[in-house]
Parts: sequence; structure tokens; C-alpha cells
Amino acid sequence: MLNVLAAGSLRRVWTPLMMKFQAETGMAVETHFGPAGLLRQRIEAGESCDLFASASANHPAILAEAGLASGCIPFATNCLCLTVARRVTVAGDDWLSLLSNPQLRLATSTPGCDPSGDYAWQLFDNLERYQPGLGESLKNRALCLVGGVNSVAIPPGEMAASWLIRSEQAEMFLGYASYASSLRQHTDMLVCDIPAEMNVVADYVSAICSEMGTALGAFLRTPTATYILKEYGFGVGLSSGSDG
Repeated sequence: MLNVLAAGSLRRVWTPLMMKFQAETGMAVETHFGPAGLLRQRIEAGESCDLFASASANHPAILAEAGLASGCIPFATNCLCLTVARRVTVAGDDWLSLLSNPQLRLATSTPGCDPSGDYAWQLFDNLERYQPGLGESLKNRALCLVGGVNSVAIPPGEMAASWLIRSEQAEMFLGYASYASSLRQHTDMLVCDIPAEMNVVADYVSAICSEMGTALGAFLRTPTATYILKEYGFGVGLSSGSDG
């Protein structure tokens, strides 16, 4: 049995991936999901793990430097999108006008604990260079409601964006674009794409933490795995690097 720790944003795609992997190799997999930064801390504290699938290249690199991983293998990419309660939008609104509206509460994940939060802060830095004052304002306004040590767990089967908005904890959520197609099925949600020149690319990287994890790390780079990842909204081209 392979023991895997995987970023929570992989939860939906992981089931078909592991079904295919088990069918091809006969190896069973048990996976525990969570924010990648917190999962890395669990490995550092001695938790048994054969492969760690992170939503950031930074955490596997730290494990490799500490001798807790023998290799780091990139296997997918992601970016950010903005989900907004349709009831607060007006004609002509786009991602930038909505983020610039101080009357709307913006939720993100938690920087340091969850790469999604780190990527949100990188986007704010990009916006600060584009429109001085906006990025810093967003950092001050953002509500880090998920992905932290003490965050309330997202109910099973829910997506952070729709759950936070429908429970009236925020009017907007900045999160991964891999959820966009599912979120767009909800008529009460407006999902705004963020232009590539302003967006942030998330590199998903697996850390091989034992010899047993090698086969799974290799599988995640196969055409079969790539096809499944694309079907669930992930990219597979590698960026020039990311933090988180």
C-alpha cells in the first residue's frame, strides 16, 4: 500500500488518477489530502509518506534539501480565477473592477500554509506593480478563511469558493482555475478568468519520499495521467518556476 499526502486541490482528479494507476500497476494507494505547506510539516515531523504531491515546487524542494525526498518531479500546472456572487455584480464588471471594489469581501486561502494563498499574494504583488496601491489594499482586505492551521474545514463535497460565498462569509473568492468549469455550472456564481500576463502559474510537483513512491511519480508524467489532469482543468506545461 502506497501512502500518499496530496494537496487538497488534487482531490477531485486524484480518484480517476489512482484508479488508472492501480489498474496498470496493481499497487493500491491510500491518500490523505490537505494544504501542501501543512503536509510538508507533517513529513518533516516524521509522518510516513511514499509520495507527496504538492501544489508548489517549493515544499518538495525543502524536503529534498533536508534529505527527506530523493527527487522532485513536476507533473501539472494551475493558475488562479476569481469567483464572485452574481448578485453583487453589475453589467460590465470584470475581474479587475470586482477586485478593486472595497465594498466586496474577498476570501483567499492562507499564505504560508496553503500555496493557493501564496499565489494570491503573488497576484496582489503583480497588481501592485500594475496599479500602485491596489495590491497592498487587497493584502489588507483579504480574508484568509481556508487552508490554515485553525481554519474551519470545508464540508465534504463542497468547493471553497461556492461554500464561502453561499454561506455569506465573503462575496468573492480567489482560488484555482481548475475549479472554474465546475463553478460555472452554478448560475448564482460568476467566474472571471484572470489574464495570463497578470496571473500566477502554480507548478504541481511530486516529492519521492521512498523507493515505493517512484512508480507513482513516474506515472503522473505519463500521457494517460496527463490526459486525466487536462480533463479536470489542470495544465501540464511547466512554468519558469514558482514559490509557495
